[in-house]
Amino acid sequence: MTEVVIGMGSNIDPERNVRAALDRLAQRFGTLDVSPIYTCPAVGFSGADFVNLVVAFDSDEPIEAVQNGLREIEAAGGRNRAARDGSRTLDLDMLLFGDAVFDNGDIRVPRADILDYAFVLRPLADMWPDARHPTDGRTYRELWHAFDRPGQPLTEISLDY
Repeated sequence: MTEVVIGMGSNIDPERNVRAALDRLAQRFGTLDVSPIYTCPAVGFSGADFVNLVVAFDSDEPIEAVQNGLREIEAAGGRNRAARDGSRTLDLDMLLFGDAVFDNGDIRVPRADILDYAFVLRPLADMWPDARHPTDGRTYRELWHAFDRPGQPLTEISLDY
């Protein structure tokens, strides 16, 4: 079994879409570990604030099958992958696949977003403060304390699941 960690975000009816995605993920992959949930402004375009969180689950499937499962769940949630820089019903990004370092052009883990975006790193640091980034080597707590990218405010929210 491999622990898979994904980033989840939505800024179109986010409470409904996040709950539905969590249900679909649990149906597809089993037991989920869910981080605290944050809101943050859209990055790279004008749009409603995003709801973001990190979700982990164990899988015995190969990385490509997990990625395909995530794309199916996005599609079921109304995701239009052609719209790259804009609002979205659901975004599921594989962040980690165990401690694998993998890049086939379509799937890249660890995902660079971990080091680039507060809405990814903070939930990771909340859930696994002492776990180490597979290539950087620092713990997620250390990475969060060293995070120095201004303009990425986060607000923790409660979302019943």
